[in-house]
Amino acid sequence: MKIVVQRVKEASVTVDGQVVGRIGAGFLALVGAAEEDTEQTVEKMVDKMCKLRIFPDSEGKTNLSLKDVGGELLVVSQFTLYADCKKGNRPSFVKAGSPDKAKKLYEHAVDRCRLYADKVEHGIFGADMKVSLVNDGPFTILLDSEELF
Repeated sequence: MKIVVQRVKEASVTVDGQVVGRIGAGFLALVGAAEEDTEQTVEKMVDKMCKLRIFPDSEGKTNLSLKDVGGELLVVSQFTLYADCKKGNRPSFVKAGSPDKAKKLYEHAVDRCRLYADKVEHGIFGADMKVSLVNDGPFTILLDSEELF
């Protein structure tokens, strides 16, 4: 599993001209699942993401977690995180999880996020989504289960 975590001032996701998810300050999480990922992988990754201390404390040091600051979460499925660009110029996505499996893991990730934030919004799996954000910092982190666990 891979998650791109962006600390944001605000973010939204739109499908067919309709806003389906909108948050204020918190995290925009782009989530991609691989075929070998499990619910346990999802739980470890979401726990890691939500416990990241990347919000500033009163002294300006990145010392506070999402929960510490009452941050919100916008979770968007992103199979393209598994793009393999080693050969040629057209990415291959064979490392991404199958749509059925990836959807279940994505939905589990959204549910798990609710343990850490009062407001959790999300996109629509498999839809053509337009994501808008105001990156805070910018502060962007890539979490990869193959490197973390």
